[in-house]
Amino acid sequence: MNRWLFGSRKSGTQQSASVYNDVKAGLQAMYKKHLLPLESDFKFQQFYSPLLTDGDFAAKPMVMVLGQYSTGKTTFVQHLLERDYPGLRIGPEPTTDKFVAIMEGPTDQVIPGNTAVVDPTKPFSQLSNFGNIFLQRFECSMLPCVVLNGLTLIDTPGVLSGNKQTSRGYDFEAVVQWFAERVDLILLIFDAHKLDISDEFRRCIHALRGNDTKIRIVLNKADMVSYQQLMRVYGALMWSLGKVISSPEVARVYIGSFWNNPLQNDENRKLFEAE
Repeated sequence: MNRWLFGSRKSGTQQSASVYNDVKAGLQAMYKKHLLPLESDFKFQQFYSPLLTDGDFAAKPMVMVLGQYSTGKTTFVQHLLERDYPGLRIGPEPTTDKFVAIMEGPTDQVIPGNTAVVDPTKPFSQLSNFGNIFLQRFECSMLPCVVLNGLTLIDTPGVLSGNKQTSRGYDFEAVVQWFAERVDLILLIFDAHKLDISDEFRRCIHALRGNDTKIRIVLNKADMVSYQQLMRVYGALMWSLGKVISSPEVARVYIGSFWNNPLQNDENRKLFEAE
C-alpha cells in the first residue's frame, strides 16, 4: 500500500517530508492524486456516494443536537452562541422543521440546502443522496460568531411521534445516522418534564450505534423542579435510557438549564455550576 501511494520508499519519504506538512494536507493530496482518478474512472459517485470535495477535508469539527420536540434544542444552541442565528424559531410547538448547519460567515445569511450541497467549500455534498424533499428541509445558517471559529453546530428537527414522523417525506433516521457518522459530538437533549422515550426517538438512538463514544446526555430545564423532584427525574431518565442504550457503563448525564433567562428555582444553582 505504501509503495502504491508513495512510489518507492526513498521517494515517498522525501515527498512526505517536503510536501505533507500535516495529516489533513497529506490525506487531501493523496486522495486527489491516487483515489479520485480511480473513483472517477469507475463511476463511484453514481452507485455509492459523491466524490469528496475540498470542503470535506477542510470541515471544522461538528456537534449535532438531537432530541424530541420542545426539549430546548434550539434554545440550547442560542445559549451557546449568545445570540439568535438566522432562521431561528422557538416555541412550545415543534418549530424547528429543518436540519440547520450553523456555520461561521462574514454576515448573517441563510443558504438553502440545494445550494449548500453543491458548494465545494462545505462538507454536505453527500446529502444530495437523500433526495430533493430532504434538501428542502436542510439549510445552512451563516453568522459571525466567536464560538463558530472552531466548530459547526447541527440543529435538528424535534423527533415527533406516530405518523407525523413517517410523513416527513424522507428517511429521518438515515439522515441522523449520516450526520452521526461524521460529527465529533452528539448531544441528546432531554426535558425534565418529558422523560418518556417514544418509539421514533428510540429508533433514532439506535441509528447512533457505532458512535457511542460521541454521545453526551443533557437533562435540560432542570431549574423548573425542586431538588427532591430532580432526584426522581434523574432516576426516571436513567431507567428509560437503560432500555435504549445498551452499555455496561453508566451514562453520564449533564444537568442544567441552558437558556439566557434567570433560574426559576435557585435551589439547584450549585449543582448546575458543578456540572
